[in-house]
Amino acid sequence: MRSWSKSLIGGVAVALAVAGCAGSGGDTGGDNAQSGPRELTVWLMNGSAPETLTNALHQEFQAAHPGVTVKYEVQQWNGIQDKLTTALASNDAPDVIEIGNTQSPKFAQQRVLLDISADTASFNKDQWLSGLEGSATWDGKQYAVPFYAANRVVLYRKDMFEQAGITAEPTNRAEWLAAIEKLKAKFGSDKDFQALYLPGQNWYSLLSFIWDEGGDIATQDGTTFKAALDSPQAKAGLEFYKELVEASGTKAPKDADEQTPEQAGIYGGGKVAMIIGLPWEVATAAKSDPKITELTGAFPIPGKAGPAPVFQGGSNLAIPANSKDQDLAKEYIKLISSAKYQSEFAKAGMIPGTSTDLSALEAGGPASAAMAKSSTNGKGVPATPGWATIEAGQNPLKDMLTAYLTGAKSIDQATADANAVLNEAFAG
Repeated sequence: MRSWSKSLIGGVAVALAVAGCAGSGGDTGGDNAQSGPRELTVWLMNGSAPETLTNALHQEFQAAHPGVTVKYEVQQWNGIQDKLTTALASNDAPDVIEIGNTQSPKFAQQRVLLDISADTASFNKDQWLSGLEGSATWDGKQYAVPFYAANRVVLYRKDMFEQAGITAEPTNRAEWLAAIEKLKAKFGSDKDFQALYLPGQNWYSLLSFIWDEGGDIATQDGTTFKAALDSPQAKAGLEFYKELVEASGTKAPKDADEQTPEQAGIYGGGKVAMIIGLPWEVATAAKSDPKITELTGAFPIPGKAGPAPVFQGGSNLAIPANSKDQDLAKEYIKLISSAKYQSEFAKAGMIPGTSTDLSALEAGGPASAAMAKSSTNGKGVPATPGWATIEAGQNPLKDMLTAYLTGAKSIDQATADANAVLNEAFAG
């Protein structure tokens, strides 16, 4: 599943892989392999691509391929995994699909996606977003192309920072903690004030701290993964999460994530100076207070000595193995992967998957600019089919956080228990 969506954001969370309805016409030969009208079925997900972009893209593609019609279908995230599973097993598969980055390994392992290893140069491989590239690879072969992504930043109230005497955005953990203390000194007399709203189960933010310490969720040996949350580095990241919770004075629940309740709404209430979130959460917060847009600044999640690595959630593009028009599907992905259309995704507030040009994103406002800066240090969850099981069920990272933050378990017990659940999922 894709690990964030504009409608859910937060932990964000959830979104699965793309599915398909049927492509028709053509075979696996070149563009002229079949005479007469042809149809290329493309499935992209709801909210992924602006209509202006897809309209221009499809007009250009059809003009370059006379006799070809793009049958464009927008899919909904709800129920998409089952729909895609059925479509990929049929003889009437779509030709191009968008698939969530955390779902890609599952379908690649099942060999229901086309191996495009020999074609990656055509899709600008030298400019691929590193945070997504690994999710599109399985057992040394390439089964998908990065599409677009997003990552979290620290959103903050510029007016509160100014009133608290904070003259520069924090660039490391020490400066971040110092800013929190200044905010509490200025506004702490208000019992509803929170310098940083940080729910106990915001595991996406936890990953930044674990990676910043040099740890990881798991180690990899070929296609085998072994949980590593009990490493000293991973534990250090967990300890900093607890330090941040305690220092911030957050009133967020320790047994829920950023969607329960929705943290953007809390931020929009005017009593919170900072949240760790996605850029479009500002628009959600502005529903409570329209002025919040102009009052909000943003900076990358601080690490010990600069910006911390960030979790990048997003989507890939793939060609079903049963597509009847694979060569034409490759031409479609080649066009949408071009600098021209990747720039349009950046203008829409996304990190482009096959272009390193972030100028349009940087010009999109403080939050987009901070996301662009963080994107060069993006990472993903373990690229294993087992990860789909982890996010679809009770995420052990969430349980680990709650147990440790509440004191229900020691750090050793909490990490050991999380490791056990992860290893079971990795083993299938």
